[in-house]
Parts: sequence; structure tokens; C-alpha cells
Amino acid sequence: LFPLEKTPGLISLLAGKPNPTTFPFTSFSFTAESPIEGEADVKVKFEDTELAHGLQYGTTAGYEKLWDWLFGLQEFSHGRKKTEDWSISVGSGSQDLIYKAVAALVNPGDPVLVESPVYAGVLPMFANLNCEQVEVETDAHGIKSSSLRSILESWPSGKPKPRVLYTVPYGCNPTGMTATLERRKEVLALSREHDFIILEDDPYYYLYYGKAPRYPSYFALELEEPQTGRVLRFDSLSKILSAGIRIGFASGPKPLLDAINQHTATSNLQTASLTQVIVYKLLEAWGYDTFIKHTEKVSDFYRVKRDVFEAAMNKHLTGLAEWVAPEAGMFFWFKLLLADDPSVEGDSQALISEKAVKDGVLALPGTAFLPNDRKTAYVRASFSLLTEEDVDEALRRLSKVIKAARS
Repeated sequence: LFPLEKTPGLISLLAGKPNPTTFPFTSFSFTAESPIEGEADVKVKFEDTELAHGLQYGTTAGYEKLWDWLFGLQEFSHGRKKTEDWSISVGSGSQDLIYKAVAALVNPGDPVLVESPVYAGVLPMFANLNCEQVEVETDAHGIKSSSLRSILESWPSGKPKPRVLYTVPYGCNPTGMTATLERRKEVLALSREHDFIILEDDPYYYLYYGKAPRYPSYFALELEEPQTGRVLRFDSLSKILSAGIRIGFASGPKPLLDAINQHTATSNLQTASLTQVIVYKLLEAWGYDTFIKHTEKVSDFYRVKRDVFEAAMNKHLTGLAEWVAPEAGMFFWFKLLLADDPSVEGDSQALISEKAVKDGVLALPGTAFLPNDRKTAYVRASFSLLTEEDVDEALRRLSKVIKAARS
């Protein structure tokens, strides 16, 4: 009934909205730097109607002007024109939307396909539903479509197949790996063949700094398939505008977005109106081309950070660890060589969580990213915040810990 409130001449006794005359805020403005060198900062001031929207309850799926801008972005970045069969929902960060999608798609006890290692934030979602987490192997080229095919083709007859695959295709957290175009196409073909939805969690899409052109997303590649509707995509503005502003958005089949919106309506009603209007005003002032220039500036920042971290790894960890440099994101995933025999699999858990901490360096043991908690020699390190001096000192300390363990 809420959309009917906009009907001209209709007197609404419907919503329990507070009267805006009781709100103490009278104006709102902010300044943002321009990503174009030499241009002045962007000064933004809310119009009265925009401030009114920002201070009041809003639409569950998102602030209408931001919602429309995001549709345009998906066409600009992924070639997806606005049609009746797909939609967008704005959430309080992409994690909020992933949780609601899982709740809508997965029943307690269901098997689910997860790339492994996997983003640790989704593991409790599946664990709380007592799901069987089926690990799909990954390597330096992202998710292994051959592993996925093997799992599905050898699936026990009579046992329901998984309905979802969770994957982070760019700069995966924790591995930093990016899936190749060939593998993406194979995964899409398998989704059609074996009837599952791809949960494309892509917070690092705009943090790609590889030398080759950026591969198309699953959401874009789906247009080449006989039919669309197999991809539910999650984008985040946390890594490119502000982590604290908590804005993400999901794009995909309209029935799935409707289910997410129903969940939002019964949990937190909507994403905060004020932050949505703030984001919209900045994006509107920039436009799509300037937004992309901003993301390129951000990705170049992290490329430099990556190079600094890798140089320190070469200096301190050569012969003590193995790694492949990431092409997107903000993480290094490296294997500790804790024995002279490289075929012996070590365990990073105690060394990283106890010994390294005592020596003044903090990282994350790789077991945190494995669905079934098995031991691993891998470690995840973030390079987003540290200065060059701190990176050098951290890896010097870590090399000392590894050498002591080897001896």
C-alpha cells in the first residue's frame, strides 16, 4: 500500500512516519575531492526535498534516485540495460545483502558450493544453517571450473544438488586471485547445466590493477548465454567511497531481489536514507565517467601498495614462503615453508596466532578461510593501511619467526 501514498489527491492515514517538523536538522552539505587532477573539490548541498528524503523512512529497495543511478552504472560497467526481468536492491553493505540472499535461497542442511579458500564472512552464514559446504578448488587463476565440473558430475544420484555457488571473482579475499575469462564462461555453462545460482560477490571489481584488460563479470557474461537469471551479483561502495557509509547493492533476477527486499522489510526496514542521499549526491555530481576515474585512482593506489609489499616479501621471505602477486584487491596469500621438504604441509595456526604476535606482527592464519577447518600453511596479509617502513619491519619480524620455527 505504501506506493499509493504518492497518488495525487489521496489522503494517507497509513504510515507511522514521524512528523519531519520535529527533526532538528535544517541543512546538510559536504565537500569531496575531485578525482581529476587540477579540478577543484566538489561542493555538494542538499536541496530541501533531498534533506527531507534523507531524514525520513524510505523505500525498502533503496532511495529512488540512487536506485536509478545504480541501474545506469550496471549498464555502463556491465552492459545490462534496465529491463523487467532483473532489479537492484540497496543494502547496508554487500554483506547485509549476501546474508539475506542466503536466507532466501538456502534451506537448513542444504549442500552449497563454495570456492576454497573462501571469504571468512560467509562461513557462519552457511554454518548456522548446518549446510554441507562443498569446497571447489582454486589456484592462481581463480576458481577451478574443472574441480566444479568433477564435483557436479560425480554427485550422488538421488541427493539434491547444490542450488548456489559462492565466489569472489576479482582480488578474492583471502587469496587475491582473479578468475580468468575461460573459467568464468565454464562456470556459467555449468550453472545452466546443473541448475544453480552464482552468488557473484565482487567488492574488488573496481580495485583491479592487472596489466591485462579487466575480464567481464559473470553478470555481463550472462548476456552471452541462451538465457539470463543465473547470476546474483553483489557490489560494494565500501572499498571505493567509504567503508563506514555502509552502502552495497545486489543486482539479479527480480524474484530473488523481491525476496531480499521482503527480508529487509522485516529486519531493518531499509538502508539508512541519509547515507543513500549522501552517496547519490556525490555520484550525481561526478557522473559515470568521473566515477570510473575515481575508481582507477583508487586501484592505482592499491597497485603501488601491492608493489611495496611484494618488494618487502622478496627481501625478507624469499625461500621462507611461496606466493603469487595479486592483480586486484588488498591481500597477499602466501604459503609458509616450514620444513626443508616442500611436500610436507605445515600449519600456520600456532606460528601466526601465537609466536608472530609475541614478536610484534599480526596476520591471519589460513585456516580461518577454509570451510572445514583443516590445517594449512597459508597466511593472509593485508597491505591496505601500512606505510612502506611498517611493511618492511613487519615482514622482517615474520621472517625471524619463520626461521626460528624451521630451526
